[in-house]
Amino acid sequence: MKPLVLLDLDGTLMDSAPGISASVAFAYGELGLRVPDAAALRSFVGPPITDSFAAHGVPAERVAEAVRVYRTDFVAGGMWDNRVFEGIPEQLRALRAAGCTLAVATSKPEIFAVPIAEKFGLTDLVDGVFGAPADEQGTKADVIAAALRRLAPAGPVLMVGDRSHDVVGARAHGIDCLGVTWGYAAPGELAAAGAVAVVDQVEDLAARLLAHL
Repeated sequence: MKPLVLLDLDGTLMDSAPGISASVAFAYGELGLRVPDAAALRSFVGPPITDSFAAHGVPAERVAEAVRVYRTDFVAGGMWDNRVFEGIPEQLRALRAAGCTLAVATSKPEIFAVPIAEKFGLTDLVDGVFGAPADEQGTKADVIAAALRRLAPAGPVLMVGDRSHDVVGARAHGIDCLGVTWGYAAPGELAAAGAVAVVDQVEDLAARLLAHL
């Protein structure tokens, strides 16, 4: 009856905003569209990129083009402009030592999430990395569904994430979501979405998570 902890990647385990924001800004410039301000660019981190372009002024008929240009720049370097939040490896080791199964569940396409987790040393700290399909169709709930199918947990399951779509995706499967505030949520976003609790400091993550389980 090992607990399963599903962990968002961007904004929860990793500070990926610099690379993502730069590649998003590049895409707007290449399309000849006004580049969103810094706050709007940060809001791209987490949700599916197709949704974010559509929500920030890219005409529906140009979203696919925006994604293509974004990915070209992202693969060329943006995906590596990234870092693991300080203290996260220690928290993951503590959770594993406590008997938890850990898996990354991210809206980032799996073709990017897997090599990023490998390069930044996360692969050895988790039991699986699950992401969106290459076309980014679907929702966070779909990613969680894939993780649940593969891992078939017999014990309790908890999601950890920094954005409202993490909470909503978990709730679709009857799973609680513990929110973290060192990511990219707007003030009050996690509580409004229904996060079971919110953690403000990385060093408190394992203890708060285990207390909830």
